[in-house]
Parts: sequence; C-alpha cells; structure tokens
Amino acid sequence: MKTLTRPEGTQPSDLNLSRRALALAAFGGYAVYALSAEAEPVHTDGTGLVAGMVEVDVGDRLIPAYQARPDAKGRFPVVVVISEVFGVHEYIRDTCRRLAKLGYVAIAPDFFIRAGDPSITNDFNLIRKIVGTATDKQIMNDLGGTLSYLKAQSFVDKSRMAITGFCWGGAIAWLACERLRDFRVGAAWYGRLTPPKPGEFLGEPNRQWPLQLVPSLKTPVIGFYAGKDQGIPPADIEAMRAALLAAGQTRSQINFYPESQHGFHADYRTSYDPVAAADGWTKMLAFFAANGVKPKAF
Repeated sequence: MKTLTRPEGTQPSDLNLSRRALALAAFGGYAVYALSAEAEPVHTDGTGLVAGMVEVDVGDRLIPAYQARPDAKGRFPVVVVISEVFGVHEYIRDTCRRLAKLGYVAIAPDFFIRAGDPSITNDFNLIRKIVGTATDKQIMNDLGGTLSYLKAQSFVDKSRMAITGFCWGGAIAWLACERLRDFRVGAAWYGRLTPPKPGEFLGEPNRQWPLQLVPSLKTPVIGFYAGKDQGIPPADIEAMRAALLAAGQTRSQINFYPESQHGFHADYRTSYDPVAAADGWTKMLAFFAANGVKPKAF
C-alpha cells in the first residue's frame, strides 16, 4: 500500500484494504478512504468521562458534535477540535477523549452534515463534493454557534478556550485564530497555508487561506508540518514563517518534522509517525498551557 502524502487523503490507487481493515472501518468508525490496511489505531476509553454526541444550534439548523469532558464538577478549559476532510470519525472522537482525560472539554462539530458523511465512502470525488459545500461563511458561522453553545454550559470555563485541527481542519484552526477573538491559543496540524490553484480541490477564488490573513491573527498559533508532505511544500512553510515575523506575530511558532509525511498524527494511516506525533502533542499541550488554556490536572 502506498503511503498517504497528500493533504486531501489518498487516491484510488492507494486503496488495498484487508478484510480486517474494512471491518475496522465499518465497525470501528474510522474513515474508509484513508484507513491503512495495517492500522493499529490508538484507543482511548471513556472511563471517567462524559462523552457522546450533542446538538449545537448554529442558526439555520442543529448540527451534531462529538463532545468529551471530565465526569466531575467544576468548569474546565475547552479545546475545539476540527476534523480532516473525513469528518468526525473515530480518530477525531478519540482525540477528543484524549484531551478530556487531561481535563479539557473537547468538542468536534460536524461541518459536513448538510451534505453527507465523508467518512463512510471510498469515493474521493464524493468526498470532494461533500467537503466543498462547506463555505468559509458556513464554517465560521458553525464555529460561532459552537462557541455560543459552549459558553452556555455550566462545565465550561469560557475564558480558557483553544482550537486545534488536522489537515483541512489545520487550515481552519489558523483561520479561526485570524478571525475570532474567543480563542486564546490555537494549534494547526499540517493545515494548508496557501490557496490551491484555480480548478483544484477547494480552489474557489472566494476562499481565504491562512497566509493571506496573517496580519489579522488575534491569538498565538503553533503549527506542525512535515518535510515529506507533497501538498504543503517547504516554501509555503517558510513563507508563513516570514509573514508571521513581518506582522510581528512573534508568539506563534511552526515546528517542522523533515522525515514525516502529511497526516503524521493520524494513527489510522500509513503516514502515522508515532515519534513526531508524540512530540507535537507534547508541544501543543505546553503551548496551550503557556497561553493560559491549562487544566488543573496538567
């Protein structure tokens, strides 16, 4: 099986799933299109947590979101988790539980619900169509609704909110910190920084991308990028670093893993790099804590 090196996931030639992997996708809830035939995903149990689906009012409708939080009294800091193009599948839900085990309220809203579920198909053209329906305006509106929902919860410390995202969600994490004042800190995992070419996936001229909005960045972001990412070249990463410096955004930082591939945190893909993933996770938590989004147990 070929390795996954693209921000948008695999291509059809990458698919060579074993019966075990197909069963894991079907019954374990992992994204079919990107699941490695040899996958041994991390599993975080729900002991000590309140975890499950909730509904969030975003104005035009209710959208589902996966939420995990400590099963304890008190108010807890928040991490909003933004998915890859594959939606809120088990990897994203497990990431929420990992954060909840540390003392966060973690929530992953489903931005694609209006068009379908990209996690259950192996047709990437269909995934493109589903993901492409989520416009800039809709995404930010849904994020705003998610924040309003969180602020109304008795278990949330609304003064301590962070955001993180993976792949497609990594770009959204940057954009949210450039547009919204609610977050104190962000973490972007291999999120695209520059616009795709016209005609390419998400290459519509009305979409904005993180590099274009650096001067408006409202809160520090830590980025994690890979040297063998075929979709995000080193030149883009250096351009982002230069733009951050030029804009005086000195509290933000980018970490670079030269031997890793796109999706190196995704433990259900062949691109998973446990060393880089663990290093980035540790750095993310420390960055959150340094910027005031720190659970009592951390």
